[in-house]
Amino acid sequence: MFQCPICEQNTSIPVGGASVLPQNLHLGYEVEVAGYMSKMVNNSEMCCDECVDGSNSLAVVFCCSCRQFLCKHCHNPHKRSRHLSKHNMVGLDQEGARQLHTTMKPIDHYCSQPSHEENQLNFYCETCSLLVCRDCTTVTHKSHSVKEISTVAKTHQMEITGALENAKEAVTKLTGAIEGNNRMIEQVDISKQTSFLAINQAFEILQQTLEERKRTLLSELEAISLSKTTALTLQKEQFQKMVGDIGHYTDMAFQILQTHTDHEIVALGGFIPTELQATLKRVQTISLTPNQHSNIIVSVQTDDLVRKLSKLGEIIVFFPSPSSSTWVSTSVAKVGARYHVQVQSKTSKGEEYPHGGVEVKGEMRSKTHNGAVVYGEVEDHRDGTYTITLTPQTAGPHQLLITMDGQHVQNSPNDLDVRPKHDYHTLCNAQQVIQCNDPRCVAIHDNGDIYVGGGDNCIYVFDQAGQLKNTIGSSGSGDGQFSYPCGVSIKGDVLYVADTGNHRVQKLTLSGKFLHKFGKEGTGQGQFNWPLAVIIDSNNKLIVSDCNNHRIQIFNENGGWLLTIDGNGSGSHSFQSPCGLALDPQGNIHVAAFGSNTIKVFTKEGVYVRMYGDSNNPSGIAIDDEGYSFVSEYSGNCLSIYDHEGNKIHTVGNLKDPYGTALDPRDGSVFIANYGANTVLKIGVDGMKMQGTNGSQLWDSAFAAQAFLENGKDHCCNAPD
Repeated sequence: MFQCPICEQNTSIPVGGASVLPQNLHLGYEVEVAGYMSKMVNNSEMCCDECVDGSNSLAVVFCCSCRQFLCKHCHNPHKRSRHLSKHNMVGLDQEGARQLHTTMKPIDHYCSQPSHEENQLNFYCETCSLLVCRDCTTVTHKSHSVKEISTVAKTHQMEITGALENAKEAVTKLTGAIEGNNRMIEQVDISKQTSFLAINQAFEILQQTLEERKRTLLSELEAISLSKTTALTLQKEQFQKMVGDIGHYTDMAFQILQTHTDHEIVALGGFIPTELQATLKRVQTISLTPNQHSNIIVSVQTDDLVRKLSKLGEIIVFFPSPSSSTWVSTSVAKVGARYHVQVQSKTSKGEEYPHGGVEVKGEMRSKTHNGAVVYGEVEDHRDGTYTITLTPQTAGPHQLLITMDGQHVQNSPNDLDVRPKHDYHTLCNAQQVIQCNDPRCVAIHDNGDIYVGGGDNCIYVFDQAGQLKNTIGSSGSGDGQFSYPCGVSIKGDVLYVADTGNHRVQKLTLSGKFLHKFGKEGTGQGQFNWPLAVIIDSNNKLIVSDCNNHRIQIFNENGGWLLTIDGNGSGSHSFQSPCGLALDPQGNIHVAAFGSNTIKVFTKEGVYVRMYGDSNNPSGIAIDDEGYSFVSEYSGNCLSIYDHEGNKIHTVGNLKDPYGTALDPRDGSVFIANYGANTVLKIGVDGMKMQGTNGSQLWDSAFAAQAFLENGKDHCCNAPD
C-alpha cells in the first residue's frame, strides 16, 4: 500500500510493481529537463554519452534531440549527417541551460523506430493503443485501425470533459451530502435537547404526582387518626361521666348512712338507689371496649412500581426511510389552484413513523416554460404526516418532486399534468356522443367508459367513442335486475345504482356482478319511495335522494342507516322532490330540488347552509374541483353553470328534457343524459368541441316510453314527461 501524493488515497501496488502505474509524462519531462539544467549550471565535468571506446572524453555540447552530452569528436558527425544535422545543440553553460527548456522537446512526441526519429507521433493506432508516426502507419500498422491524433485527442477531450463534469456533479452531490450530514448533526443535537426536556418533564410530572400522592396519603392518615382519636376521646369522656355519676351517688349514700337520722334515711333512701341503678343500667347497655381499633395500616405496593419505574421510558433510535415513505395527492392539479399532497413517513420496515421533525420538501417543475419551478408550503402535523401545498402557475406536463431529508420518497419524481383553469363562459353547444333509449343517468369511469341508465331497465357501458361494450342487468326485481334505474355512480371498481322502481340501491362490480343491496318501499329509516340518485363521499358514505319522501338519507358503505336530511315542512331548509345530488370540494351536499326549482346545500352532518339558482325543474347536478356547479334543467331544456358562490355564469341551451349530469374525471368534460332526445351529449371545456360518435345500437323509444307509462310513471312525482 502507498498513499497517492495528489488525492491522498491509499492504494495497492499492482502486480508488476510501481513501474506499471500510470505515469505523468509532463512531470517526468520536467524532472528530466531539470536534471540536465542542473548539470550545466553547476559546471559539472561530464563525459561524452556517445563514445564507446572508453576514452571518457569530456562533453562540450548537449544534443536536445538525442538527450546526450557529446564530445567534439561525436559532435562533428551530427553536423555532417543528413538526419542528425537538424538536431538542436546547446552549449554547456548557463545560457545553454536557459535555452534547454524551450529547445528540448518531449521525446515522446517523436517516433522511436529506427530511421523514424525525426517523425512526430501524429497518429494513433487503436489496435495497439499506441502513438505512431506517418511512416509507421504504412509499415508496421498498415492493417490496423489508425486515426489522426487530433481526432483521438478530441474524443479524449470529450471523455475528460465528461469525467470532469461527472466529477463536478459528484463533488456537488458530496457537498450536498456533507451539508445534509451537518444538518443531521444539528438535528441530532436538537433532537437530543428535545428528548432531554421531554425526559425531565416526564420525571418532573412523576415527581409531582408522587409528591401529590404522598400529601394525599398523609392527609388521609391525619384525618383517619383524628377521627379515631376524637371517637375514642368522646367514648372516654362518656365513661368518665358515668364514673363521676356513680361516685356522686355512692358518696351521698355513704354520707346518709353515716350522718342522717332514720327519718332522713327513709326520706332519701328511695332516690339514691333509683338514680344509681339507672346509671348502672346505662353501663350495662353500652360497650365498654374502645370503639376504635388502634391499627392504621398503610398499603403502598412499591415492588411492582419500582420494577416498572426501573424500566420506565425508552430511547427510540429509529428514523423514517424516504424510500419507504409514501404520498398521495388529494386534489387535481390546475393552474392557479392549490394542489395538496399528503406525505406519510415510514420506517425501513414499512411501519408508520409516528413523529414529526423530518425535513420534507416538495416542488413542481414544468417540463416546458423553461423549467419553471413552484416550491411547496409544508405543514408538519407532528405525527409523521405532512401536507405539501403547491400552486402551479403554468399548464402542461410537470414533474412533482417530494424529498425527505434530501432524498426522494417513494414514486418521486412523478410526472404530473397540470390542467388549465377552465373558462366556462365559452362552452360550446353540446355534441352527441351516444344514442340510446330514454337515458336518465350517466357516470364516467376514470378510464373514459360511459355508464348510462336507460329505459330498458339496464345499465349500458360505452367506450369513449360511444361504442357499446357491455349491458348490465335486466328488467325485474331480483339481484342485479332493475326497474327504471335513475341514478348511477362509480367509486373505484364498484358501481352503485339507484334502482328507482324497486325502491332500493344496488352495489355491483363494473362488469355487473351483484354484490349487495339495501332498502325497500316505505317511509321509515332506510326505506325509500322512488330513490333517484346515489353518490359516494370520501368516507365511503352513500347519499341517496329519496324523491317521494322528500328527504335525503345517508348510509354507511354496507347500507346501514346513519342520517336523514328531511325536506318536509316549511322554511329555507325544506325542499320538494329531491332529484340529482353532488358534493362540492368542501364535502357539502348539493341537492337538485326538482319540485322546489332550486339547489339546496347542506353539510355532511345535515345542517342547512344555503340555496342558489332559480332553475326550471333541476334534475341533475355535477360539481367540479373548483366548485362550479352544472345543473340540468328538465323543463328549461338547458344546462346552467354556477360559480362557487351560486352565481349563474353561463347557459347551454337546445337540450331536450335533460336529466342526469356527470363530469369526465380526466378533462372535466360535461356529459348530459338528454332524455327527451334519446341521446347522451358531451360538452367540451374551454370552448373545445368534442366530436361524438353515435352508438352501435338504436332502441325503439316509442316502445320504451309506453312501457314506462304503463308501469307507473305517475308514481314518480318528478318523472320526465
